[in-house]
Amino acid sequence: MSLGTLNIASSTSSEKFSGKMKDIAIKEKEELAQKKAASLGVPYINLFRFPITADTIGLLPQKEAERLGLVCFLFTGSELRLGALDPQSTEVQEMAHTLQERHHSNSVVYLISENSLQEAIKFYAALPIIKPITKDVNITEKDLDRFASAIATLEELKKQFVATTNISDLITLMIAGALKYDSSDIHVEAEEKQVIVRYRLDGILQETGVLDKELWSKIISRIKLLAGLKINITDKPQDGRFTIVLKDQKVDVRVSALPTVYGESVVMRILKPMASLTYEQLGLQGVVLEALKRQIARPTGMIITTGPTGSGKTTTLYAVLQILNKPGIKIITLEDPVEYKLEGINQSQIDASKDYTFAKGLRSLLRQDPDIVMVGEIRDIETAETAIQAALTGHFMLSTIHTNSAAGAIPRFLSMGVKPFLLVPALNAVMGQRLVRRLCEKCKTTINLDEATAKRVKDVMQKISPEFLSQQKIDLNNLQFFSAPGCEACSGLGFKGRIGIYELMEMNKELEQLILKNEASVYVVEETAVKNGMITMAQDGLLKALQGITSVEEIFRVVE
Repeated sequence: MSLGTLNIASSTSSEKFSGKMKDIAIKEKEELAQKKAASLGVPYINLFRFPITADTIGLLPQKEAERLGLVCFLFTGSELRLGALDPQSTEVQEMAHTLQERHHSNSVVYLISENSLQEAIKFYAALPIIKPITKDVNITEKDLDRFASAIATLEELKKQFVATTNISDLITLMIAGALKYDSSDIHVEAEEKQVIVRYRLDGILQETGVLDKELWSKIISRIKLLAGLKINITDKPQDGRFTIVLKDQKVDVRVSALPTVYGESVVMRILKPMASLTYEQLGLQGVVLEALKRQIARPTGMIITTGPTGSGKTTTLYAVLQILNKPGIKIITLEDPVEYKLEGINQSQIDASKDYTFAKGLRSLLRQDPDIVMVGEIRDIETAETAIQAALTGHFMLSTIHTNSAAGAIPRFLSMGVKPFLLVPALNAVMGQRLVRRLCEKCKTTINLDEATAKRVKDVMQKISPEFLSQQKIDLNNLQFFSAPGCEACSGLGFKGRIGIYELMEMNKELEQLILKNEASVYVVEETAVKNGMITMAQDGLLKALQGITSVEEIFRVVE
């Protein structure tokens, strides 16, 4: 036998030995995987030479498969089988649930070895590029039209919720209904025997659906998956968001899940792209509008808006920023969270978990050389003092504070510990506001007020200066107001849309002296502001009621 023949034989023998050792190693790994599966109580499978079809492997994009250590190896239409290196991983469970919901099938996750995973990954080579799975909710115009035709009224929407049992269709129906009726929030709440769906329409919660309690776990899981929340965490609050992709726009949805006695309560806030709003659309008019225009024309100082949560403070500030947003002006905002994105404005979101607070963010923000700064809310002395210093050093500051009226902002600042001699030169104006519902234009009609209400209206209106009443041609002895019984156009509610009512308190010498003398109680401040020409929110609201924009009942619901 020649030397060359010996070398070939030796090489072949070596390759066979190496192959056998590799097979033994693979077999050992499979045995370990099988034992691990048994200890975890999950099924095991060996995917070596398992016939995986292109349609099945393609259910999950390759990048996701490699990242999660997860593959689809069998799909019959009603049954979905997946293999994972770690079947108990939260991300693996969530993806399995996503695929199950997407393909309307029952899924089972098996434990597989690394070798099985790599064998399955090879099947991707024969596939075209697969789009990654997205959490965006693709609601087509066809979907919206299909549901819209079935929910012409709120009563029909309630019936549709009862008739719909498919989870994907239920979520689509919730969203389609919210968009159709211009709801700001969707509330899904578990009760003892049922699940209630409510929409916040024009600031008021309206019950729009009752669901079977048996569907609750599937509904909450689907919403959590969309919002990127942990399915297996039910005893702690969670926050997330997802995007609804429509034909001509994207709508963000902010999701909050909160544990309750009968299950989690979920609130989905609908954040549509913000249109450019005019002062008139907001409800700013007359002396309030004139005063605001005068104040925002000033180059430095601070304007504060006040009111409870949901009173439209941020929307008003955004409208002001859009008007001030001009070439040559740098505007930076600090918000919690950034709800609407404004073109040409630098917006920063605070993150308390990373110690990025309003106070610390504001100090950093001022190093960015801004001309105009908007801080979402002044909550503490540190933020207040930094904002005031900014207003005193050449910046124009906009912010909000939680008080019931414009007059309440000054005592609030002082109670925080702000020094009066710094507040006086920094504060230009304070604006209080609320949102009231607009009367439906289709069914509104004139009414006569009962004696008690008429007296209450007169008591509020007669505090307005006689010169103003004369200028507006208002006769307190002959006032005409409106109401709306409800019709198909307003879903029987009598209201459609909302508008702001405002009061704007400008700083003057008298108010400055009250602050410096530490005599600035809410009542004294408001009395002084009214004496100097301020129209109160109640008065502004009643002036709008006289114009037929809203009702007297609605004004007294939110103020006084």
